[in-house]
Amino acid sequence: MRIGILGTRGIPNYYGGFEQFAEFFATYAASKGHEVYVYNSHNHPYQQQIFNDVTIVHCYDPEFKIGTAGQFIYDLNCIRDSRKRDFDIILQLGYTSSSIWFSLHPKDAIVITNMDGLEWKRTKYSKKVQKALQIAERLAVKKSDYLISDSIGIQKYIQEKYQKESTYIAYGAHNFDKANADILKEYQVEKENFNMLMARFEPENNLDMVLEGVALADEKTPILVIGNHLTKYGTYLKNKFSSFEHIRFIGAVYDLEYLNNLRYFSNIYFHGHTVGGTNPSLLEAMASKALIVAHNNDFNKGVLQENAFYFSSAEEVKKILNTIKKSNNLQFVQNNFEAIAKSFNWEKINEQYLQLFEQCLAGNSNRK
Repeated sequence: MRIGILGTRGIPNYYGGFEQFAEFFATYAASKGHEVYVYNSHNHPYQQQIFNDVTIVHCYDPEFKIGTAGQFIYDLNCIRDSRKRDFDIILQLGYTSSSIWFSLHPKDAIVITNMDGLEWKRTKYSKKVQKALQIAERLAVKKSDYLISDSIGIQKYIQEKYQKESTYIAYGAHNFDKANADILKEYQVEKENFNMLMARFEPENNLDMVLEGVALADEKTPILVIGNHLTKYGTYLKNKFSSFEHIRFIGAVYDLEYLNNLRYFSNIYFHGHTVGGTNPSLLEAMASKALIVAHNNDFNKGVLQENAFYFSSAEEVKKILNTIKKSNNLQFVQNNFEAIAKSFNWEKINEQYLQLFEQCLAGNSNRK
């Protein structure tokens, strides 16, 4: 198959979940003999034209000049270029800034869209923007040939709201068990004597709620807050909790070896996400044998089941910090580790994508 992957800033991953998935899936599909193209922003750090047998197509991305509006132009540029490539399959990752251009996708290609999370629920957006995102969601559902949901919750939502079927395929993770405690020295922490909170600095990820609980707790174990805090919301949080020396804002960390070791050796790993499907960082925490304390919502519970502690308020975070230790809950840790091997491993996820592509092609043999 000739496969085009659109909707990310590019590979290798320097940004987030979709970029990470694109990197793993594209290289996997290429290793199986498929011809794979990934669209990268023109200013992506990786400027070569081939990455692990995947062809990289750089398209102009004016976001660095004009902000969010630039994402729409970048997506348009990618879709316009895709019309020249004779793709069998176009995998569109997300829809927020691309769905208005969906009618421009090449007619002979089968367009399969991963619907991501409920983007219009993100609190960082104004009411007008949330309304626009609902329209974008509806366009993506209507214009795509096939849909992928990365969680059962998203699949159910699409079925109930739009009466349209979607294929459930989660994200994946690699089980991690080659720990290196030397990495902890760089962060001045010790084994199971620090906690972690890792997320984009956005209100719906509940960093504020978690850190409120940390501030209230009698337990003063250091907590590493990982993510790009050079934002307006990041500045707000740093100012709010500046008097608490055990709350350490260490910035974004993209090196998976570092992240996996930090998760592996942490005492508690907080996951505050509330919007979206199967979150990649959550799976990585499970795969790294972290003890997870997650926000109490259907998306997180759908993945973790009974193998985590849950919170809905700063008071509950406080109580958990004062009473819960990883060493007393190793069965939760092991159950999540085994769930990755059984249900969320990348080999299985990647193969599910390829099987879906083959089924879609077989059902649309007249398209070529």
